[in-house]
Amino acid sequence: MKLLKKHFCFLVVISIVLLFIGCVEEFIPKAGEFNDILVVEATVTNEMKHHKIYLNRTYSFEDEIALAETNAQVMILEDSNNQHMFEESEPGVYTSINAFNVVPGANYQLKITMQDGSSFSSDQMTLPQGSAIDSLYTERIVNDFGEEGMGIYVDNTNAQEGSKNFRYEYIETYKVIAPDWNSVALVNVPQPVCPMVIKEGREREERVCYTSKSSNGIILASTDSFDENRLKRFLVRFVNRDNYILSHRYSILVKQYAQSNAAHCFYEALKEFSSSESLFSETQPGFLEGNLHSDSDRNKQVLGYFDVSTVSEKRIYFDYEDYFPGEELPPYADPCQRSMPKVAAGHSSEPRCILPVLVEMDLIRYVTDNPNYTGPQSEGGPYITVPRVCGDCTVLGSTEIPTFWEE
Repeated sequence: MKLLKKHFCFLVVISIVLLFIGCVEEFIPKAGEFNDILVVEATVTNEMKHHKIYLNRTYSFEDEIALAETNAQVMILEDSNNQHMFEESEPGVYTSINAFNVVPGANYQLKITMQDGSSFSSDQMTLPQGSAIDSLYTERIVNDFGEEGMGIYVDNTNAQEGSKNFRYEYIETYKVIAPDWNSVALVNVPQPVCPMVIKEGREREERVCYTSKSSNGIILASTDSFDENRLKRFLVRFVNRDNYILSHRYSILVKQYAQSNAAHCFYEALKEFSSSESLFSETQPGFLEGNLHSDSDRNKQVLGYFDVSTVSEKRIYFDYEDYFPGEELPPYADPCQRSMPKVAAGHSSEPRCILPVLVEMDLIRYVTDNPNYTGPQSEGGPYITVPRVCGDCTVLGSTEIPTFWEE
């Protein structure tokens, strides 16, 4: 699911790029100005695993989802003789049948044959010399916008002849604790008119959860203009101190992709295209050309890039208390406003059921009894409640502890 979300963000950006490319005058969108083009997202690395390649079509703003390119034949040629075959594991997602990793000195070429018989090939790519992340660390900082929070930095040192270009992705995982969790739940008991709402013990733990989210932007770094091939204090992620994800324990896994000059230029152009300043500028470059081409018609366009990259990764953990000792926690994801829903309102013979409906729709959680409740004529109902998210952490995550998690 994380990979699919990241891929969807890539597809959104590249579809936006297609919509705006080629403008040389003030852009005025018109209905029908849309090209149906194959979009390829393909990165293979030195990691031994089942690699994935994503094939979709560009889509217009009016469409809600992208159209997956299905029933294609996908393979990667290694030195023109060793074939790594892929199969469609879900619509538009092609997974290598066997696990493999790319190795130094070998040439790799992506081959795609569509259902209609058209085919595309990439340039031959080689694995750039990469390096491991030297250190991944955090600091409490104030950013350039005057916001206080946590800066997450990367340092690395590379051989002078090694790659000078890097792309970063991250997956952040954090603990969520529902502030108004209670072991008591509200349930409905059928009655002739409005159901009776009673209390009983919860069937499952919904207090502590864990949530993981992947980066959805293009994060690039280069040492090309530096005196030495060394990256120091590169800011990969900034989290505002008012963000609830920092409230308890936070972890981040950062992946560093060493890239060729050509790959770096492509992602740099893609990042520039996707910025609002670039999209609406009066002068823009033409089609964003990658390293994929039609085998039969060089004028036929395809969007995307076949990237062969060296990967390094590191993970760190920290608690809010480590950097903000004794300070108030960030605001929760919801204001958690308390309410006392009435059981019913309106004419007694045809009442409008309120509390039972909220319970049935799973919109609220019990906090405590209403001490001022004296019966149906009271201003409030019998229970004090909060929105479900405040008493049930599964709205924001999963109660399952990640296998990598450390306290």
